[in-house]
Order: sequence, then C-alpha cells, then structure tokens
Amino acid sequence: MDTAYATLERVNTPPAQTWNYLKIDEATLRLPVPTSTGEVPARLPQLFGTVEDGIGPEATQWVERSAGDSHYIEVPRNAVRERPIVLEAEAARGAVRDTGVMLREGSEATVVLVSRGTNDAETTSANLARIVCEGNVRLTVVEIVALGEGGTHLEGLGIAAGAHTTVKLRQYALGGRNVALGLGVSLLGDGARLELETRYFARGQERLDVNHVVRQRGHDTRADLHARGLLDDGAHKTMRETIDLAHGAKGSRGNETETVLVLGDDVVNKTLPIILCDEDDVQGNHGASIGSVGPEQLGYLANRGLAEDEAYALHARAIFDDAVIHARCDTGRDAVLTRARAVLGDEIAGDLAEALEL
Repeated sequence: MDTAYATLERVNTPPAQTWNYLKIDEATLRLPVPTSTGEVPARLPQLFGTVEDGIGPEATQWVERSAGDSHYIEVPRNAVRERPIVLEAEAARGAVRDTGVMLREGSEATVVLVSRGTNDAETTSANLARIVCEGNVRLTVVEIVALGEGGTHLEGLGIAAGAHTTVKLRQYALGGRNVALGLGVSLLGDGARLELETRYFARGQERLDVNHVVRQRGHDTRADLHARGLLDDGAHKTMRETIDLAHGAKGSRGNETETVLVLGDDVVNKTLPIILCDEDDVQGNHGASIGSVGPEQLGYLANRGLAEDEAYALHARAIFDDAVIHARCDTGRDAVLTRARAVLGDEIAGDLAEALEL
C-alpha cells in the first residue's frame, strides 16, 4: 500500500516575523499523512501541552498523531540520575517519538536525543521531547541529528525551567536531506539559566532549518545562545533565534551569536536574530558573522603541509570531534561516528574513535 504524503506548513515559525519576500518566516516539510489504527494511544499529561517546542502547533500535532503512544519519564525530588535518559529515533524504522520528562524539585539529570540514519535511502522520522523542570533543577541536554543523504527529519525540544534551574544544552545537526530543528525554552522562575551551544554541518543539497525561541519571564534570568557551523557545496541553512525579554523579567540578560563558515559557491545561508523586549532594566545582544577560508589562511596552512581540501576537512572534523566528545552515551557516539565515516572518511572517523578509546 502506497504511503500518502502531505505538505506541512508553518513549521519553525518565529514569534516575530519579517518581510515575506525574504522567505525566512517559516519552513515546509513533506511528511506522511498519519494513519488511524483504531486504537486509543496513551497521551502525556496536559501540562506538557503548554510547553513551547519551537516547531509550532501544527508540527507538534503531526508528531502526536503519528507517534502512537507517548512516553512519560519522571526524576524524583532531589534525585540525581546517573545514567542519561536516551530518546532515540531511528530513521530506518521511520521512528516518530513523543516523550515527556518531569524533573522534580532539586533533581539532576541528562537527556540525550539521538536521531540517526545509516544509509542514503529516503526516510522520514521525528523526535519530540518536552521537559518540565521544577525549581533548583540541574538539566543537561544533548541533541544529535545525524542522518543519511535521504533523511527527512522533524525535531522539537521544549523546556520549561523553574526558579534557579540551570539548563545546559548542546545541539549537533550533522546531516540529513531536509531537517527542521525547533527549540523552545521558557525561563519561568527567578534566576533560571540557559547555556546553548549549537554546532551544524550541511553539504551537497541538504537543507537545515533551525528555530530557537527563548522566553525570559522570571527576574534575573540569563540566556546565552552560541551557534557555529559549516556549509559546503549547495547546502541551504536557515536559522531563526528569538530572545523574548518578557514583562516581569527585570535584571535579565540575553545574548545571541552565530558564526558561519561557507565553503561552496552555491551555499544559501539565512540568519534571523531577534530580540523582543517588554521590560526595562534588561539587556539583549545579538550578532552574526559569515565568511570563508581566505587566501592568507590557506597559505598559512599550506606552508605547514596542509592542502586546500585538507584545510577544509579540518574545520568539518572539529564539529564532529566536539559532537563525539559530548555525546554522553554509546548510542550518540555511534551516530556521530557513522555520519563522520560518510562525510570525512574511515581514517578520520577511526581517529575520532581512537581518541576516545572506543
């Protein structure tokens, strides 16, 4: 039986839009139409429906209808969970995953989202996680999207942070034909903190669409968003980053930076940094830079024995090296190394694995 497909619109729509002619206000994805099995799936508690995840309501509903059962995980009050919570979406199986995680007061945990594919076959997958943190929580999140050249993937991550909660998040978008990556973080309580590091790599005709939305609502909150990526050949990348310093967020600060290295003549790079402000006594800063490896830099490297293609590979390797170091679990490391073999070759992937004694 043939799978029916439909175009899902208004994916990764930012809170404040720009002129339509820039074609940066939203993304579209061609995804399978959810089918009904006649069974009533398990749903997450209603609280998770209020958590903004960055991909938008229509995309969230598509995941919920397509996933079947949802999964709920809870970390008890004042507990320290030693082993990471691993949420895997395997593209080869067409995995669509919907998960809710509750971290109770004073708890600590690591959540790892791994979305991977091992070949270039056309696949569709999705990974949606919504995390609610009560007060004084320590949360570490690692996101790894490492698909083959034929993978279409939708990923949403929503985090609601209570008072004096610290969220440390590392995102790695390492490949896929068409990837939409959304993030929504609400710093609801006083003194909540977010540290976000994003690394991305896209080549060929790959399309990467990223939407980050951070709502700072409590007093004295901090949000630091730093992105760094490499685009090669004819890759397309769109990144929207919004920091919303909402009414009541006195004493809060938000910072956005992005650095893009362009290697191909046909690369399309779009960046939309936004600071929204409805409060005094706050600070918001943003900046973005784009560039390529200049002749002087290439000459410097050539004098030290590196050819031009080797110099380019060095920058790509740095992204994969950072990803494999911070993967936090075997599943994540395997996904990074598999993609590194496809992109950088067996020798470099072997060096990455050997460095970690894998």
